[in-house]
Amino acid sequence: MPYLAHSANLQLAAFAFSTVGWILSAITTGLVQWRVWHITNNTVINSGIAWVGIWRTCFFSNIMVSSNLKNMYCQEFSTQQSFVPPEIFVAQGLMVLAIILGLSAKISTVWALKNVYQGTPSERVIVRWFIAGGALNLAAGLCVLIPVAWNLHSVMLNSSVYFPKTFNMPSSPQSQDAGAAIALGLISAILMVLSGSLLLSYRLPKKSRLKVHPVAQEEGASPDGWSISTSGTHRTRSFHSARSVGDPQCSGIQNAGYEQDDYL
Repeated sequence: MPYLAHSANLQLAAFAFSTVGWILSAITTGLVQWRVWHITNNTVINSGIAWVGIWRTCFFSNIMVSSNLKNMYCQEFSTQQSFVPPEIFVAQGLMVLAIILGLSAKISTVWALKNVYQGTPSERVIVRWFIAGGALNLAAGLCVLIPVAWNLHSVMLNSSVYFPKTFNMPSSPQSQDAGAAIALGLISAILMVLSGSLLLSYRLPKKSRLKVHPVAQEEGASPDGWSISTSGTHRTRSFHSARSVGDPQCSGIQNAGYEQDDYL
């Protein structure tokens, strides 16, 4: 079996990238700062800014919460409510799916790396686990990229959301900006796609058999008892004494203890 410890350096880096990307995707899912609305009527929304996420909308109000504007007033919504636009509806499902896929990819990558560093009877198992982890990371990155890009497009178009009156939110803002969640989501998607690409690029090292065995004195042994034979790119050296020449126990028998695998 070839020495695999140095064959998965890029895949170890891919595991680090996927870990950071997976954490950022979880943070992105929970943040409310997906879309930042700038509102002119500050009667209720005193700060003039409201945040629209994929699970809730929040703003500061000295009427609804407190007069010192230290606590936000939030209203949660779900996909079962008809006013939820399609970009938010899709984001709720895909971001949760991305977290599940990213976790599955991490488990697959950890198992593959364990087999690399601790050994396995079959090297093909390592390739399969790396392929599985890479495919899952690519899928997770795509699941993050779609809702992030769709909501960013809605921000650029200044799209409206027709909230119920109980939300105390206007249907459309004067203007809106992309929030921190979109930036984190883009970074998360890039890291996951990069990680998946690196995992899929793993290749097993090539194997060669290097065998050392005694050779006869007549084949060109040196006076000190060493004989050298070269075949291709490999060189073999064997030591023999005058006593070993002609010994039926030594000649023509390969020593399995000298057999080894290495890289080409």
